[in-house]
Formats: sequence, C-alpha cells, structure tokens
Amino acid sequence: MQDWHSLKFRIVVLGLIGWVFIAFAYAAEAAPPAQTPAEGQKIFQEKCVGCHTIGKGKLVGPDLQGITQKRAKAWLVQWITAPDKMLAAKDPIATQLVAEYNNLAMPNMALTDAQVASLIAYLETQSGGAAPQPTQPPQPQTQPAPAAVVGEPAAGKALFNGGQRFKNGGPPCMGCHSVGGIGALGGGALGPDLTGAYAKYNGDAGLTAFLNSAPTVTMNAVWARQPMTPQEQADLVAFLKQAAVTERPIDAVGQLAVLAVAGMIVLLVIAQLYWRKRLVAVRRPMVTKNRIA
Repeated sequence: MQDWHSLKFRIVVLGLIGWVFIAFAYAAEAAPPAQTPAEGQKIFQEKCVGCHTIGKGKLVGPDLQGITQKRAKAWLVQWITAPDKMLAAKDPIATQLVAEYNNLAMPNMALTDAQVASLIAYLETQSGGAAPQPTQPPQPQTQPAPAAVVGEPAAGKALFNGGQRFKNGGPPCMGCHSVGGIGALGGGALGPDLTGAYAKYNGDAGLTAFLNSAPTVTMNAVWARQPMTPQEQADLVAFLKQAAVTERPIDAVGQLAVLAVAGMIVLLVIAQLYWRKRLVAVRRPMVTKNRIA
C-alpha cells in the first residue's frame, strides 16, 4: 500500500515538472523576438547597404534616416518581412515607393522575426542619421585618400560575356542576363535585361553599391563567396553605362536576319517532305483505281 502511494506521488511530481517545462516553452515561444541593434547593424551591412544609406542620401532606394519616425513600426515590420506580399496586396505606401524608385521593388530577404526586430532596433538607434561626432578633433591624414577606381567599358564587356574571368571565380553575367549590344541572341533569361540598369540603379554610386552587396537572393547565393573586386565592379558599371545608350550593332541585326532566313528554309524543306509523302499516299490509290477501271 505504501509503495502505491509512493508511486502516485512520483507520478504527480513528474506531471508538475512536465507542466512547468511546457509553460516555460510556451512563454519563450510567445515572447517577442529579442531586439539587438548590434545584430541589426550586421544585417544592414550584409543585406541593405546595396540599396540604402542612413543619412547619406538616396541610393537605389530611399535614405533611411529617421525612417522609424516616418513610418509606423507595424508597417515597417510587414514591409521588411514580406515586401512582395504587401505589393501584391496593393499597399498604397509600398506601391508609391516602388513608383518613385524606377519601379524597382525591394526583394524578400527571408528574414526571421528576430532579425527584423533587430534591424528595426538598429534603425531606431540611427534615427539621427549621422554618426556621433568625435570628442577630439580629427588628426591630419598622413596618407592621401585612395583614388577612385576608373572602369573600362571594354573590360566590363569581356567580364559580362565571359571573355575575361572574374578574379574570384564568379560566372559571366551573360549566363543570367542580357544587354543591348551583346550578340545576336542577347544572353540568359534567368535575370532581367540590364540595358537600362545604369539609370534604374541611379548611376555610378547606386549600381556600384548594388554590385558590391548583391542584395537579391539569387545574386547573394552566387556572389557571397566569390565577390567582385572593386576594379571589376567599376568595369561592369562603365560597360552598363555605355550599353544604356548603345543600339544593337548592325552585324548583330544581320545575324538575326540570317538566322530567320535559315529557319524559314528549314521549315519549308520539312513541309515539302511531309506534304510530298501525303500527296503520294493520296494519288497512288486514285491511279490504281483508274487503271482497274
């Protein structure tokens, strides 16, 4: 009898312990994600700097200085989490933003709730825009600032079409993109046509920042481990700037015409062979019938 009471006591104790664990797990799941500005800064540097600045003016997207004061926090959470869904739902603010920035929609970066919360926490700490001024006056520079990298359109074209390899092993751009002035058939169709990319990304600064950070999911998967060098970025920007005003060359148009004529000839030959067999099959019974008659 005593053993039975002891067993019941143990069962009750184990049940209480189990309920305590369940309660803690539920509380941890229901608790709001931690907001860590340091983690948010890391996310901003990895995924946002290609399109946005904080207090340094517009880039591909708007300057995010004071954005947490300008937009409601609930709206920011939804926009950062799933911009594609907000655009599909025709959110008026989201639709207006895309229209203002060359119809270039922000990609869905697949951030977790905790990452979104950390990013917003970081933006809140940067609401003033500029970094705090140092207490001591800056020391004079002992070395001159590095010169800006000058791009060569010809080198950029070679990188684009695969005539020159990227230093870190990245694939040629033509595998996914097309652009005016490259061949008769353009390039790949996985990514967008880049003929107007220079204007779309607001010139040198915006396009360079975009290439440097590769913020879209597809580009990040390709270039995160094999980034372009500053010189390669400058060469591609110079080429895309030139491609924006370059018409398809005459020889490319000629190639297209030759391909069209060759295709037409092949189709005519196939049609001739096919219909010839059908005509023979129809005429033969008619001739045989007439001979018998």
